Amino acid sequence: MSDLQQKAPLTRRIEILGVPVDAVDMPEAIRLADSMIQQNERASCILAVNPEKVMALSADPWLAEFFRKARLLIPDGIGVVWAARLLHRTRAGRVPGADLMQELCGLAARRGYPIFLYGSKEETSAAAAATLQARFPLLRIAGRANGYLRPDQMGGLVEEINGSGARILFVALGSPRQERWIAEHGDKLRVSVIQGIGGTLDTIAGNVKRAPALWRRANLEWLYRLLSDPRRLRRQTALPLFAARVLREAAGGRRGGAP
Repeated sequence: MSDLQQKAPLTRRIEILGVPVDAVDMPEAIRLADSMIQQNERASCILAVNPEKVMALSADPWLAEFFRKARLLIPDGIGVVWAARLLHRTRAGRVPGADLMQELCGLAARRGYPIFLYGSKEETSAAAAATLQARFPLLRIAGRANGYLRPDQMGGLVEEINGSGARILFVALGSPRQERWIAEHGDKLRVSVIQGIGGTLDTIAGNVKRAPALWRRANLEWLYRLLSDPRRLRRQTALPLFAARVLREAAGGRRGGAP
């Protein structure tokens, strides 16, 4: 893991059920990422925290420690924003990882920062790259690679990323595979920012439909996704467990005299 990931947090860092998250909104997250690039940081990692992730980290000590050392932990889910306000009186704003990725592409287009896309299927990667290029004509996509490379090809991939001159690397391998890849190869990379983006390339390519803007503004994207794909119900069981634990912690804090 890159030593630079272990720098002090860039902003106020709080904890939700023992999992750290930075109290930021979208404009601040973009500003902080821009600052990392301007200061020529190395392999500074941006990861998303949502209720499902909070519950998963409680069962995976390695992943929990990796998140703790990340440079920026964005409040991806409305549940995390709610918990931050309830437990810490913090006015964090929701920063969806998929939205931040595209905002960073817009930043890269304006600033001239080359980007590199790694992950997903070849056809998805190509379609997402074409969509991003059309959306941001000045964006320089310095390179891309699908997520099905063999382990013996990783050295070549690292060389390709470094040789491309990319300043931002988006890793779309899903969790925890993307975090383990970053941990293994981050210290060899010369990019300034690495964002783990999970299935975002599928969304950009049109393989997965996002909730309409009205649902997103109402913070009901999770419900739209559940109604669109009932198979997500098993994953969504983490939400009531998360809410119950947050309420229990809030009640314990009040009994103990916490604000």
